[in-house]
Amino acid sequence: MSEPQVTVSYEPFKEVVIMEKNHFSSPEELARFTSIIAGGKLAGLYWVDGVVFLYFPLSASTSVFAKELLEKRRVYWSYLGYAVMPKFVPIIETKEKMIVPVVDISSDSTLKGVANWIKQQT
Repeated sequence: MSEPQVTVSYEPFKEVVIMEKNHFSSPEELARFTSIIAGGKLAGLYWVDGVVFLYFPLSASTSVFAKELLEKRRVYWSYLGYAVMPKFVPIIETKEKMIVPVVDISSDSTLKGVANWIKQQT
């Protein structure tokens, strides 16, 4: 018996809609904010092409957002916090000794587009 053929397709998002944004003065300030909002849980940051950021996507649990996601390939972020960080470092440690991991995700085309947009904002 032969296995059924599987079709794989790649359909990236066409648009990221950011509802609120905040530019932090330094990666350490963003790391401090990240630690505080995580309430002591481990939380990390993303780094792409000279910027470090944190975002909160809106859930596609409602039919309105699901339709936007599936039909228009549009995703909504309720919040984006970012700072300029020219060189990638895997960990940011604040003066309060909070340690926040940073992930280099430069290979993600969607987040690369977001990073380019962020650079235009600063």
